[in-house]
Amino acid sequence: MSEDHTHVQEFFGARAEGWDRKFPEDGPAFATAVAEFGLRPGDRVLDAGCGTGRALASLRAAVGPAGTVLGVDLTPQMLAAAQRAGRAAEGALLLADVARLPLRDEALDAVFAAGLIAHLPDPAANLRELARVVRPGGRLALFHPIGRAALAARHGRELTPRDLRAEHNLGPLLSASGWDMTSYADEDHRFLVLAARRP
Repeated sequence: MSEDHTHVQEFFGARAEGWDRKFPEDGPAFATAVAEFGLRPGDRVLDAGCGTGRALASLRAAVGPAGTVLGVDLTPQMLAAAQRAGRAAEGALLLADVARLPLRDEALDAVFAAGLIAHLPDPAANLRELARVVRPGGRLALFHPIGRAALAARHGRELTPRDLRAEHNLGPLLSASGWDMTSYADEDHRFLVLAARRP
């Protein structure tokens, strides 16, 4: 993607209306990823780059009525699609840039980010911003409902050693941004990396 937010908004804005219909089989993968994330009742969790809000129901179920669920996205059309799908009932939706979150330091227990990392203009700085809003020991999940190889094939490209999501690249990137990687899974049916906020 581009460092130009307008490009990101145009790309996703044009696709928002049909996004859920294009990927109807992704629901169970989101639910499984959230279950593996290890959220607890009462946790405060951010869905960073929430899109149409496909993770919000699972996040709400995990943190329960005493928890806080916040969905943030840069694209108004994606948030509008989440509203139309009734997902605002599961958490508050906010139009904001994950590079400059309108949240206080250590406000959250966890951040769930589906499909986000490939679209970050400055991954190191943006991951540091996510670390800023999470308490020490809090958690981060970087998720995609299909693995790197399957995603590359979908887009007609080949994986290279420079791929940001490759374990040998992502681990050091997370570490330099205030996170310690705790697990890495890159399989045909999902990509899921979990990390803990360094004290």
